[in-house]
Amino acid sequence: MTATATATPTVPTPHVAPVSRPSIPRLTLVELRKMTDTRAGFWLLAVTALGYLALVVVMFFAAGPEEQTFYGFFQITLIPSGILLPVIGILAVTSEWTQRSALTTFTLVPERERVAAAKLLAGLVLAVASVVAGLAFAAVGNLAAIAFQDADGSWQLTAGALGSALLFQVINMLMGIAFGMLLMNSALAIVMYFLLPMVWGILGGLVSALSTAAKWLDLSITSTPLTENAMSGSDWPKLAASVGLWVVVPLVVGLARLIRREVS
Repeated sequence: MTATATATPTVPTPHVAPVSRPSIPRLTLVELRKMTDTRAGFWLLAVTALGYLALVVVMFFAAGPEEQTFYGFFQITLIPSGILLPVIGILAVTSEWTQRSALTTFTLVPERERVAAAKLLAGLVLAVASVVAGLAFAAVGNLAAIAFQDADGSWQLTAGALGSALLFQVINMLMGIAFGMLLMNSALAIVMYFLLPMVWGILGGLVSALSTAAKWLDLSITSTPLTENAMSGSDWPKLAASVGLWVVVPLVVGLARLIRREVS
């Protein structure tokens, strides 16, 4: 009797597509949406825009004709964005922990340093957008001043002045993100962001032994020439020292804490 061999059918192995991690530009867009597409982010941006409008209107009625120039209007728009935009940067980091979305974020993107880089890049994009918005409001204010106030109406804006304004906004935004990474609590980070520099500034003004250090480490002092487009050679080292204290140090420590913190 002859035995017949039966061939075992081969089951095809299902093709599994390789999983590709999201690119940095895509992560940046996601983080930018987190900054703006929330109730807090929306209202902070809305209040910033209203601040632009209010200060331009005040300058339109209160400033002298020689002060009503494109650069004059643009310079005043740096105030609301310099104050409020860093709060958006703080919330972009702290909301991951206060709203318990960190588990989802770091499960989808386990490389936390890539998430941190995307948050920083999104903050830079928002800082640039704030400068562009300031230019738009300044243009409208200057046109109105030319038409109704017989103002100077100069449209002169040097590349140095624009670069100084952009650097000012970038420093403030990075400082906000750095404090958010360092403290990882929305209320605490916002309070410390405003309180610590203020206390340091008061101490530098009241304690004579700290006056020299304040000239180097008080960011409100070292960044003033930046907002006025009056930076000289001796001002840059002072700005670098204060940025190192208030931006770089919190950012480095905050990144280390962000990477190592356990997600629960």
